[in-house]
Amino acid sequence: MRISKLELDHFRNYEHLVVDFDRGVNVLLGDNAQGKTNLLESIYVLALTKSHRTNNNSDLIQWKQPNSRLKTLVEKNSGNLNLELDLGKKGKRAKVNHIEQAKLSDYVGQLNVILFAPEDLSIVKGAPQVRRRFMDIEFGQMSNQYLYNTVQYQRVLKQRNKYLKLLQLHRATDLVYLDVLSDQLAAYGSKVIAQRLMLLKKLEHWSAEIHSTISQKQEHLTFKYMTSLKQKQLESINAIYDGLKRVFHDERDREIKMGTTIAGPHRDDLKFQINQNDVQTFGSQGQQRTTALSVKLAEIDLMKSETGEYPVLLLDDVLSELDDARQTHLLKAIQDKVQTFLTTTSLSGIAKDLIHDPKVFQVTNGVLKVD
Repeated sequence: MRISKLELDHFRNYEHLVVDFDRGVNVLLGDNAQGKTNLLESIYVLALTKSHRTNNNSDLIQWKQPNSRLKTLVEKNSGNLNLELDLGKKGKRAKVNHIEQAKLSDYVGQLNVILFAPEDLSIVKGAPQVRRRFMDIEFGQMSNQYLYNTVQYQRVLKQRNKYLKLLQLHRATDLVYLDVLSDQLAAYGSKVIAQRLMLLKKLEHWSAEIHSTISQKQEHLTFKYMTSLKQKQLESINAIYDGLKRVFHDERDREIKMGTTIAGPHRDDLKFQINQNDVQTFGSQGQQRTTALSVKLAEIDLMKSETGEYPVLLLDDVLSELDDARQTHLLKAIQDKVQTFLTTTSLSGIAKDLIHDPKVFQVTNGVLKVD
């Protein structure tokens, strides 16, 4: 898939923008604080209905404006799609081919994007919630079912935590209702974990191949899903369901005392290992960078495998963070394969011979001009 046209009204520092993009590499060139990252963010928001930089919609709307509107024309193998997203004080409204979607979850997945920014190194060395968010965002784009199950899991989790808090404060005594919530949470949680394991196995395959190439076959990258369940409890979705129910039962008293749910996919983690050593703890900075790059590049093939379409790749000032070898591998991997948007303050540090006929835009205070 590719974005052929983008239109923004009152988004960040863009008062009004209509721009046509190339199907290959689009370079956004300019000084800092001119709007390069804002434009990448607009594409991300159009895909996922939320920003990777803020949880506050008002941050996305231009100063003193009541709302922001984003539109794009997406070309896919199955045909063209007009996507539109309105952001305002009353929330978000999403349209596909001019038809408003009843639920945002029905809209997500129409445009698939992969964002790679310097802070994505935190996928490897950051806190567990960073990796959980990574899984939920990426897998949610690939599977409407995964997105639905995570949304429902979070809904029941919120209800269960609220009831556990009431039990903790002795404002409720009905343990049967807690069992009902536990059963619902196990039902959705087992589906989330099962899908994570399935997609992680595929992502691990492609990541390991890429990592092996970059490291000149000196290193072998593997994934390990960290959960409170035992290995035999992960063998099937029914086993996961039974395992979660057992954990909720065994931990009931402790959860009531703490007033929160202490096990489940919202507490799980993903570990990366090189030659069976934990990259987060023992890996060098170079190994951590290579792991992050390998995982991000592997997402391209995984998304193509799961959706039938290559995603749009957003590279936010990431080349300056990579040495020549990793930069070369990244540019060769995307060459003539995926539509790419790349932000940079200078073309001097980019291996331009690896980019075929890029379309370069000069970005100055929310205005784009073809360079």
